[in-house]
Amino acid sequence: MIQLIVNGQPQRFPVSPAETGTRDTDAVALNVTQLLEHMGLQGKRIAIERNGEIIPRSKFDQPILVEGDQLEIVVAVGGG
Repeated sequence: MIQLIVNGQPQRFPVSPAETGTRDTDAVALNVTQLLEHMGLQGKRIAIERNGEIIPRSKFDQPILVEGDQLEIVVAVGGG
């Protein structure tokens, strides 16, 4: 499990060392795509900020989220 602060609330997400490509359990990381799947947000138009910096979509598949990261997730809502 990995704990992240999402929109000000601590949340825990399942992750296995196999997902990081390493056997070192201290080096557990999660990618944004996996996070969005766990949160049921895949396919939505979103913006994600990690520790004060926007995460580009090109990095969503990289294991960049680590224990204690602070995320702000904004979901775009259309309307007229």
